[in-house]
Amino acid sequence: MKKLTKILSTVFLAGLILASCSVEGEDPDNSGSTDENTNQAVENADLTIGVSISTLNNPFFIDIQNGIEEAAKNEEIELVISDAQNDSSKQSNQIDDLIQQKVDLLIVNPVDSQAISPSIESANSADIPVIAVDRGSDSGEIVSLIASDNTEGGKMAGEYILEKLGENPIVAQLEGIPGASSTRERGEGFKQATEGKIDLVASQTANFDRAEAMSVMENIIQANPDIMAVFSQNDEMALGAIEALTNKDILVVGFDGTDEAIESVKEGKLAATVAQKPEEMGKIAMETAIKYLNGEEVEEQISSPLELVTQ
Repeated sequence: MKKLTKILSTVFLAGLILASCSVEGEDPDNSGSTDENTNQAVENADLTIGVSISTLNNPFFIDIQNGIEEAAKNEEIELVISDAQNDSSKQSNQIDDLIQQKVDLLIVNPVDSQAISPSIESANSADIPVIAVDRGSDSGEIVSLIASDNTEGGKMAGEYILEKLGENPIVAQLEGIPGASSTRERGEGFKQATEGKIDLVASQTANFDRAEAMSVMENIIQANPDIMAVFSQNDEMALGAIEALTNKDILVVGFDGTDEAIESVKEGKLAATVAQKPEEMGKIAMETAIKYLNGEEVEEQISSPLELVTQ
């Protein structure tokens, strides 16, 4: 018994010596920040963020993904990224799967703002916060929407056409995916700028798709050969329209500012594009997600800048 007591006393004394050495060697200026940084790294390493992109068959949305990944690169956060391939049902299933995985937050770029609503509501019921990028949701609670002012961009396109052609030009419009907030807002801005000042002979959807836009444009120009300008609600459709309008002197204005579209403007094929900054959007979305998960306040809507690119 005396031997056991002696061993315990020796261990206790050794512990006191080690503790004393530790305190004496500790830098009081660095101890708190080191612990805080370590704890933050551990917390971030335990976080998983689900990302649902409307389509990765479009350079614009690839740039959004790149921005998200760039902002997450040094954060030790696990990203689970899915491509909805412009299919609302597929996106719904993918988001259901992310909810089942119990991700800590969702970053969603909706295919359709109305169709995405039940998925947002399901995330709300599961207490998973949602941040939307480029397009919003018609219902459900979103922590923050990161998007350009699509209405203002539509106005910029309309004003440019009026500036170049004067009043009452014959114009066609290529619309995006029906139900997408960006489709509604860009169309509304264009209408605000041009209503009563142009002869809008056709306004048809091509679902933000280049090949579909080429086909739709061929039909529009056949029925309306006197068209003077086309407003396309994204660059992919604008580039498709140009293919259909080869050798025709028709002003085509796009929206997004993709690299290919800007190159087309430089070459004199595309008249102009309302340029967004998709990679910046993705970065802002990720930074906003991190702030929210760290308990900081975030803005309900964050606008990304626009610029009209012309020759």
